[in-house]
Amino acid sequence: MFTTLRLVVGTCAALLLVAGVGVIVFGGLPGLSGLWLVATGAVGLVAVVLERSRYLSEDAERRGQDPGIAGIDGDPLDPRFRPTDERFVDPTTRRAVRVWVDPASGERRYRPDE
Repeated sequence: MFTTLRLVVGTCAALLLVAGVGVIVFGGLPGLSGLWLVATGAVGLVAVVLERSRYLSEDAERRGQDPGIAGIDGDPLDPRFRPTDERFVDPTTRRAVRVWVDPASGERRYRPDE
């Protein structure tokens, strides 16, 4: 699920990367200029690929669902998840949320702490 900001940053980073390779291959400017463009573009692309929406569960992101309240997708929680002592207040809803984790994979889910 790409947001508009991710799309813009990714496009700009890809253009910087291509421009840097072009400067290095075809010359015109000193070689270091091309390296800076390549490095900046590469960092931007890595950031776009690794960035995830806040509180979005991996399962909800894979299915392209809206993150909902603290990443809650509305489905019943799979029994493989165990509650942790980690709690926080969701800044959007001001509700207390507990973190649940799958010990085997480390995947986290967020549910209201009733």
